[in-house]
This record gives sequence, structure tokens and C-alpha cells, in this order.
Amino acid sequence: MTQELNKIEESITNSNLWESIKNFLNLHIDFTEKISVSILDFIIVTTAIFITTIFLRIALKVITRNLPENDKLKFNVVYGYFRWLVYLIILLITLHSVGVNVTAVFAASAALLIGIGLALQTLFQDIISGVFILIDQSVHVGDIIEIDGKVGRVEEIKLRTTRAVTIDNKVLVIPNHLYLENSLFNWTQNGTTTRESVNVGVAYGSDVQLVRRLLIQAASTHPDVLSEPEPTVIFTDFGDSSLNFKIVFTLNDSFKATFPKSDIRFEIDKLFREHNISIPFPQRDIHIINK
Repeated sequence: MTQELNKIEESITNSNLWESIKNFLNLHIDFTEKISVSILDFIIVTTAIFITTIFLRIALKVITRNLPENDKLKFNVVYGYFRWLVYLIILLITLHSVGVNVTAVFAASAALLIGIGLALQTLFQDIISGVFILIDQSVHVGDIIEIDGKVGRVEEIKLRTTRAVTIDNKVLVIPNHLYLENSLFNWTQNGTTTRESVNVGVAYGSDVQLVRRLLIQAASTHPDVLSEPEPTVIFTDFGDSSLNFKIVFTLNDSFKATFPKSDIRFEIDKLFREHNISIPFPQRDIHIINK
């Protein structure tokens, strides 16, 4: 009999304890007339945020595991802003799922968020493009790139802009969103050596074999031209007033190709003069008829 009474008392006690816990969890905190959150809702939201944090950390490690250390630091800055945006979205979704009326929050912030989004549209494009550059490693510091008709050596890659220096030693600041809107030519993606060329035309009747030898001599004697692969001459076309040739050679620094190409043109002109090979120019005969 005593044992049965103890069981009944224990059952009553447990029942009262469970009721107390339920009452505590159902205790609501009113922030406004339309927004009320219970203790249970708060626990669910906290759990959702905790799970989101773990997921974001795993995603960050997976994305940045192959990035250089400097690029990881830049990506972490973007991750910091992105993380808070994800937290806000998860918070609103979780509150809505547990029955909290978040319509008032959406209505109050919709106009503000639209205005901010329109004002920062280009900024977001630049940052997203910067993230893509860091992840896919399409451009590195030291690369020579050509974009939108501008050529420069990359000195620094930031989240919003890429800083490059042109051959004239001018700083070229490229908004990163241009990488998505324009074709990017990376001159050094396959290595530092590039093939360059100089075009020249000679008069009809010239000794083309002599022209070939002189062009190879002009290119191969320049100190910046690599001996392997050897310079090559291409007979490109029979022009209107000239035989057109192209001397193709390899340089180890294409960023400064303008200067070796200029030197080779000087040498070609010198050699052609020494061997009586003329470089023609367009000529027109004008007939004046007197009436």
C-alpha cells in the first residue's frame, strides 16, 4: 500500500514538473502587438542558428581549402558579411515556421532593402566577381591581362577592384564586375613566354629568300628574343603594292614587348637599306584633264 502511494505521489510530482516545464516553455515575450515569441520558439531559433553556424564553417573550409593564404583572408571578409545575411534569412524563416508573425518585419524592411539593393547593385557585382576570381584562380598577381582594350600587370587583387600597372607605369584600377561583362585575355596563363610578331612589306621584285634571312637576322640578334623556339618568317600575302611578311619570335616578358619590337623594326630598316630592299608605300597617279 505504501509503495502504491509513493508511486502515485511520484507520478503527481512528475506530472506537475512536466506541466511546469510546458508552462515555462510556452511563456511568451511580447516585442510588439503583432510579434510575440515563446521560450520554446527562442530555443528552436537558437538551435537553427547553431546548426547554420556549423554548416557555414564546413562550407568555408571546403571552399577555401585550395586557396592561398592571402586569398583566404580576403575571402573571410566576404564570408563575414554573407554569414550575417544567412543568419537573418534563417532567423526569419524559423520564426515564421514556429508561428511567429514576421509579416510586419518584412513590410517595414522591404522598401528599405530594395532601396539599399539598388544603390549597392554595382558594389555587390564587384564583390561577387572578386569572390569568383579568388575561387577559380583565373587571375593571379603578376599576370599580364588585357580587358576592354587595356593591358596591365596585376599588382593586387581586392574584393571590389583589381589593381594593375600599365606599360606606361600608370595605375589601372579595374572594377571586378568587368570580368563578367567582358572577355579577359590572360597573356601569361600558359607561362611567361609569349609569341610576338612584326609585320613588314617589301616591293614587288625583291629577293624573298634574302628578305627571309634578313628578318630572321634582325630578330635573332636581339638580346630579349629567345633562341628556342627559333624566329620564323611567314609570307602572309601578296598586297596591293607590297609583298607582306611577318617575323614571329618568342619573348620572355610580353609586358615589355613594345620595346623589343621597336628595336627589331629599326634593325629591319637598317638591314633593308644595306641590301637595297625597299619598303613600298601606296602611290597614286593623278591625271589632270584640261578642257
